[in-house]
Amino acid sequence: MTGRLMLLDTASLYFRAYFGVPDSVKAPDGTPVNAVRGLLDFIDRLVKDHRPERLVACMDADWRPRWRVDLIPTYKAHRVAEEHEGAPDEEQVPDTLTPQVPVIEAVLDAVGIARVGVAGYEADDVIGTFAARADGPVDIVTGDRDLYQLVDDRRGIRVLYPLKGVGTLQLTDEAVLREKYGVDGRGYADLALLRGDPSDGLPGVAGIGEKTAARLLADFGDLAGIMAAAGDPASKLTPSQRKRLTEARPYVEVAPKVVRVAGDVPLPEVDTALPRTPRDPAGLEELAARWGLGGSLQRLLTTLAQ
Repeated sequence: MTGRLMLLDTASLYFRAYFGVPDSVKAPDGTPVNAVRGLLDFIDRLVKDHRPERLVACMDADWRPRWRVDLIPTYKAHRVAEEHEGAPDEEQVPDTLTPQVPVIEAVLDAVGIARVGVAGYEADDVIGTFAARADGPVDIVTGDRDLYQLVDDRRGIRVLYPLKGVGTLQLTDEAVLREKYGVDGRGYADLALLRGDPSDGLPGVAGIGEKTAARLLADFGDLAGIMAAAGDPASKLTPSQRKRLTEARPYVEVAPKVVRVAGDVPLPEVDTALPRTPRDPAGLEELAARWGLGGSLQRLLTTLAQ
């Protein structure tokens, strides 16, 4: 299967839908469905504008995997609402969004859009593995810049980054990355690791911001080259840079596994073909009536049928 594959960072998109669509959009019983309807409108627009042949809604089966936390305990720690022993921690999510997530999942399943989450992994890892296995071009739709690391012109992998809704997207290829960050897709993970990311609880290397990280990568090639230079008194690193990198070595040794998305997730066998007709018409009709999905669902179904 070599047609264009579109991979949705589903949580990223339904969060954007939730905050972008008024909570006055409600089901007949008064329950807000702004995230549900907003996501359906997003998918409709994406399919209309980009015409993928295959589509996967990638899910966070575990938004904060233990294997990442074991390496960097601060990873997403500030977003934990409640910790659970032996189960994924509970993420801080707006009260009126949480009940909409099962509705989103049920609607996607009834429509027939492939939905994949794998225990112990984030949606990013599912996306990374699908992208690694793809035989044709890939569009990754996400509001998370972490996935820029997957951009690869040679393989036709790009990121569609929403700037305003999904009607205005930044089509992110290697030229865009070099212009904005001075790196290609492969170098973006090293840049993010060095710079750090407060939103994910990644400390980075003290005193090394985005521009310095990009300059170091240009000078020394990659993270390994930078750390080799830190241990070489003859390298052209400044004394303060050498000191900071040396002090950060314990972080730098474990951070790549945390920052880089996995490419070897055990994916289930799924039919990724874009559905032309609903998989479960009766179930979908019931969901549409119960949750008042109205025009949002009908527009998507019309687009899929075309």
